[in-house]
Amino acid sequence: MTLALVCVLSYLIGSIPSGLILGKGLWHVDLREHGSYNIGATNAWRTLGKTAGLLIFAFDLAKGAIGVWLGLYFTAEPLVMVIGGILAIVGHSWSIFLKFKGGKGVATGLGVIVMLMPFVTIWVFAIWFVLVYVTKYVSLGSIVAAAFVPILAFCFGAPAEYICFGIVAAIFVIYRHKANILRLLSGTESKIKAASHQK
Repeated sequence: MTLALVCVLSYLIGSIPSGLILGKGLWHVDLREHGSYNIGATNAWRTLGKTAGLLIFAFDLAKGAIGVWLGLYFTAEPLVMVIGGILAIVGHSWSIFLKFKGGKGVATGLGVIVMLMPFVTIWVFAIWFVLVYVTKYVSLGSIVAAAFVPILAFCFGAPAEYICFGIVAAIFVIYRHKANILRLLSGTESKIKAASHQK
């Protein structure tokens, strides 16, 4: 019963469309109608500017962290914490409030990693930052950083449950970026550039 409660709550919290709510509420813009048509932080950054991108990133990250916290609060069992985090990512990516559509889960997944493996988070973020800074491709940074999560988790001696999460999360993030991968290979992927003015 406790596991079911954690799953339901984590999924519902993950399903809250932060980008849509904040975009409409603060900037009067529906992100689904602009840029890449995604409600995530990257499209918000490109469409609405840095402030919107960072704010939506923070809210999406918090959803993943809350999913893990629910597992910690109700059971303190590593497996339940991982499941709570995964359900938050699933909710963000297939939101019940958006007819089972949503974002790509990168920020929410990072929130899960922050709670489970803080030290790994530092390295993952560093990899992401360097790649994005050098190439200007957020998608490339996200894909490579995600791939390193299980590797770093193993290297730093994380519990088996966390390593398994890293593998699942990496596969999930890479799959959700399949269109970006095709654009990267063809040289048509958009580079990160904040909107020149706030809307």
